[in-house]
Amino acid sequence: MLYQRSSALFDEAYHYIPGGVNSPVRAFKSVGGVPIFMKSAKGAYMTDADDNQYIDYINSWGPAILGHTHPEVLEAITKQAEKGFSYGTPTELETEIAKFIVENVPNIDQIRMVSSGTEACMSAIRLARGFTGRDKFIKFEGCYHGHSDSFLIKAGSGMATFGNPNSPGVTAGTAKDTLLATYNDIGQVEDLFRHHQGEIAAIIIEPVAGNMGCVLPENDFLQKLRKLCDENGTLLIFDEVMTGFRLAFGGAQELYGVKADLVTFGKVIGGGLPVGAFAGRNEIMDHLAPKGAVYQAGTLSGNPLAMRAGLTTLQLIKNDENFYQNINKTTETLDFEIGKILNHKSIPHRINRKGSMMSVFFHVNAVSNFEEAANANHALFNNFFHQLLEKGIYLPPSGYETWFISNSIKEKEIDRTLEVIRNFEYS
Repeated sequence: MLYQRSSALFDEAYHYIPGGVNSPVRAFKSVGGVPIFMKSAKGAYMTDADDNQYIDYINSWGPAILGHTHPEVLEAITKQAEKGFSYGTPTELETEIAKFIVENVPNIDQIRMVSSGTEACMSAIRLARGFTGRDKFIKFEGCYHGHSDSFLIKAGSGMATFGNPNSPGVTAGTAKDTLLATYNDIGQVEDLFRHHQGEIAAIIIEPVAGNMGCVLPENDFLQKLRKLCDENGTLLIFDEVMTGFRLAFGGAQELYGVKADLVTFGKVIGGGLPVGAFAGRNEIMDHLAPKGAVYQAGTLSGNPLAMRAGLTTLQLIKNDENFYQNINKTTETLDFEIGKILNHKSIPHRINRKGSMMSVFFHVNAVSNFEEAANANHALFNNFFHQLLEKGIYLPPSGYETWFISNSIKEKEIDRTLEVIRNFEYS
């Protein structure tokens, strides 16, 4: 494929946008090469500035669960746009989608809309601190909860110590209240509670991790976190920005049967438009301004275009009784058939999958945490990525990212993807 227009656009963007992109993973820094500039998308496909077409396995990093520009969502957005883009006032539509989500997700009574997953997670931590009167919280290495200062923390010298900033601009004072643990290691979490008794406001976790590749909770890990939180007066926050309405209509709470105290949402609930939300029980959410003292605000929160796109998307999923069965079957087929091909080529690999999220790790062992994900053969993944890209298969441009399958991926797209992988040249 030729990427002449993309290369020229990247050169121009580099002069005006830091690094030439508005989000780092788009720069192809992990896999190398020049990022591809897209100009349109429809269904299972994206088309770039050079008119190359790709089967899309990122789907805007999760929101396009129905595929791109679904006709009913597009019609709903168009009708809403004719009424106005943004008012800065309450709308009936905000209540309509809030009611819909609360009635369909377990263990939540109220929800507050924001404009991004970062805002949602940042606000959930602030609310947890305000509710408990405590400062510290636990997060897990490899889980990404947005770019708020408190989350950009790497591990310290030991699990009983504080984390350290891993981005310039994040202060040591901020980092001292963030405690790090290894995903799926309940012993480390227990150690943190022993060393910081009565100090931990919350645990925040991706119940199925998606930012170190797709990594699943093991051995009742989520259930054990729930028990520790109950024993220590700590809130459990599920970051369901990725998993909410993707793994099940009630998200990971429904799927794993674990009650979270606060839940964050994004992606699917906006139908492809910028959105985020956080939700919880009345006793917690009542601490939020204007009813309570914990402050949070946003000019475009509950934006009518995003609310209409999100509500329409959720209604379409809800009305299709076979939706999850079908999209999960597609992902299962990809998992099984890709595994067969890689086995035939004698390529060491592990495929992690939950619902319509999956990742291919070029690793001889299972991948259950960030360290194991980091030890995969990322050079091989980069080669895999570029060979597939050249044949019109668009994967996440990093071995640390999850594939998001859309309901627009059908037998034709699966067959083409498998054909390309069969021709993957492994050396």
